[in-house]
Amino acid sequence: MHLPIYEIRSLKHSYGGQPVLSIEHLTVKQAHIVGLIGPNGSGKSTLLRLLGLIERPTQGEIFFNGFRVEPFSDEARFLITMLPQEPFLMKRSVFSNVSYGLKLRGNGRDIVDKANRALSLVGLDSKDFARRPWYALSGGEAQRVALAARLALNPKVLLLDEPTASVDAASAQLIKEVTLRARRELGTTLIVASHDWQWLYEICDEILHLFKGRIFGRGRETIIFGPWQKLGTGTWGKILSDKQQLLVPPPPNQEAAAVINVLSVGEDRSTIAGEGIVLSGTVSRLSLERKTGQLFATILVGDLPFKVGLAFQQGKEHTLFPGRTIFVRYRLDQVKWI
Repeated sequence: MHLPIYEIRSLKHSYGGQPVLSIEHLTVKQAHIVGLIGPNGSGKSTLLRLLGLIERPTQGEIFFNGFRVEPFSDEARFLITMLPQEPFLMKRSVFSNVSYGLKLRGNGRDIVDKANRALSLVGLDSKDFARRPWYALSGGEAQRVALAARLALNPKVLLLDEPTASVDAASAQLIKEVTLRARRELGTTLIVASHDWQWLYEICDEILHLFKGRIFGRGRETIIFGPWQKLGTGTWGKILSDKQQLLVPPPPNQEAAAVINVLSVGEDRSTIAGEGIVLSGTVSRLSLERKTGQLFATILVGDLPFKVGLAFQQGKEHTLFPGRTIFVRYRLDQVKWI
């Protein structure tokens, strides 16, 4: 039985006395890909920095391969590397940037081969790029060089913070391919924070949904933010852009966020069995979760995106495709407030 690569216990972190992260317990399996989904300010980047041993948690413990670790712990500091959303390149050549970490960590043997292989992994030919200065790179190329510098270290863990957020489409596709190659060829564990949930569903073994610093689901939930209003019927909800009414139980406050799980979908109202609120929407995106083979759809109800998980056969039965009108059902007594 392999130890988890990470185990978190009673973790809390604050900035200036303001709580930003609170995780009671979390484990990450070795050689797995874990996705982090959540709005800006949900704690994704903070969690990555703590796992990268860049910061010390305010409270709690982080275990790596069974050892309790802190920033710069000998058990982990050469095995974990992180690629921030806007990585910094030194004012040197591409080769110097990629090889710097190898020299710093004392991995001097075969340094040229290791650097060239890392550049090849991210789709950059060393003959064309090794001597190129940092200022002659496009944004996508710079991001790929920064990723190559991390891959050259053959890391046990690679932490990625919005790796495709600010690059061109070609670079984004290469970065996506490299994440899978790193796990397949290097046995690397990857933890990826991204707003591209469709990509995460395609590559991840597990997805964690963060909101206000807490893990509250596995990325399949629909979150609807306030403000909420009291409707004419005495119930609470929203009037959507298409004049439908999204109903919710009384909120704890008008700005609270509601977690809504869609229970079923159908081609028309008569095909949806069970009690609850039924709304019509339009399929906007479809993706297949790699691990389970489950189909996920984003359905726009008014201008609000609902996430729906279906067995693949159900997707075929409903002949789902982008642009299709579909009905969704949820129950008021299953709406949660966060």
